[in-house]
Amino acid sequence: MTPTFSPPGLRQVFRRTLAATAAAVVGAGAGLAVSSSPALAAVGPQPGTYTGLGFDACTAPSSAAMAAWRANSPYQAVTIYFGGVDRGCTQPNLTADWVATQVAAGWHLVPMYVGLQAPCLETSKARIDPTQAAAQGRSQADDAVLQAQKLGLPRDSVLVYDMEDYSGGDAACTTAVTTFMSAWTARLHDQGYLSGFYSSVARGVADQVAAYNTAGYVRPDYVHFARWDKVATADDPTIPAGYWSPKRRMKQHVGPHNETYGGVTINIDGDYLDVAPLPATPFGDFTRNGWSDVGYREPSTGQLYLYGGNGTSLSGRLSLGTGWNSMDALLRVGNFDRSGGEDILAREKSTGYLWLYPGTGSGFGTRVLVGTGWNRMRELTPIGDLNRDGYQDLLAVHTSTGALYLYPGKGTGFGPRVLLAWRGWQTLDELNGGGDFNGDGYPDLLAREKSTGDLWLYPGRAAGRLGTRTKVGSGWNAVRDMVQVGDFDRDGQPDLVAVQTSTGYLLRYPWQGAGWASAVRIGTGWGNMTPLL
Repeated sequence: MTPTFSPPGLRQVFRRTLAATAAAVVGAGAGLAVSSSPALAAVGPQPGTYTGLGFDACTAPSSAAMAAWRANSPYQAVTIYFGGVDRGCTQPNLTADWVATQVAAGWHLVPMYVGLQAPCLETSKARIDPTQAAAQGRSQADDAVLQAQKLGLPRDSVLVYDMEDYSGGDAACTTAVTTFMSAWTARLHDQGYLSGFYSSVARGVADQVAAYNTAGYVRPDYVHFARWDKVATADDPTIPAGYWSPKRRMKQHVGPHNETYGGVTINIDGDYLDVAPLPATPFGDFTRNGWSDVGYREPSTGQLYLYGGNGTSLSGRLSLGTGWNSMDALLRVGNFDRSGGEDILAREKSTGYLWLYPGTGSGFGTRVLVGTGWNRMRELTPIGDLNRDGYQDLLAVHTSTGALYLYPGKGTGFGPRVLLAWRGWQTLDELNGGGDFNGDGYPDLLAREKSTGDLWLYPGRAAGRLGTRTKVGSGWNAVRDMVQVGDFDRDGQPDLVAVQTSTGYLLRYPWQGAGWASAVRIGTGWGNMTPLL
């Protein structure tokens, strides 16, 4: 009887049995001509952008066999089992040269890691220890990154975890798996890689669906689900339409069988992919791992800290030095000096001097004086490259007049300021900018009406101007230190963080294109931390 979902555990046993036979059959293509290996630098993040058929074989086929299938088969993607203690087959062909050769030939690679398995999977050689699930998830991610780097697979590649079919209805087992996977994903994000999860729709994927919106759960970026119904699609009734969407899904729709192309027979599973790289965050990534992070000053010590983001929550606090209490304005301004890092501007309280601190990814270079007389201004606000001259710009409100000015960035200073509005900005606070909320390619500005708590969107316009404002929320007087942090969850939309005044919770507000989704709590104990940046 053909199953309606693949039992991956049985698949691995079956694959081990066929390993020697499959390797011999693939070897029949050894006489085919193959071009010399290209430079490893040509390998981009995998699997890249692709919608169509793929396959996986327990052992990576020879380059000759791959060339024969590339010329004659309907497939353009292949899963490679690149590591893990429970990997079923040896990989004599799987080298950095092989990876570079296949990518140059047009193949999309799906790296699959077969590591520790669910504790309720009795046939597994190595299983997750429920008491060590998080630590083991991080350790397995570290090993996966090491193996991926040996093959020349760069950052932003999707490393898919193969979690074989396990027993349902065991709450402790499910908790161990989700704890493990959350730690695996967060660790991959720390190191600049993306996470995928493979399992059957009946067990592993069902548990991932259930955990998808759990507070603090760092869900995989992509899902690879097994259902052997021979239907090539990325849709499935068990996976809500908004989950792992758009273009974050793969499906194994056919179980093990032989296919022959160009005279080469390989035992494969059949896959269907609908994938594309996650949108990069446009700013907010101080640590340069691909994910937005959140910084803050601790007023009691004057210490500046930064927490790395992982798309869902925060982890890995980094100290950026002491002595910051001498500054009464701190703001992240993206790559202001165009040297490659995320920089900070800080106003010195006693002098009104404005200093640039060039970011290095782990600290700052030598500070540079970029202006004087800034104690006459309030609401210093990064706005991105509003005038589109290639430099990051700044907005500020004149304290005595309420006039709004644009200060065009020039890398180590500013050009002549531009008046954007004569008056009216005394009634507004919590200005924050940089994200493109209306999708027109210009950075926009958010500002709160102090008397009402209403939030207004001022769209960026050509020539460094702002358009007619639109109300995009109310009740925002319940929060403080509103800061745009780029695309925190890399869904293609900008995000906002703020501290809830009554609780000290750090909240993330995801933009949905026309309004805000419900706030997501990503931290506690932020009541005394100010400012955010």
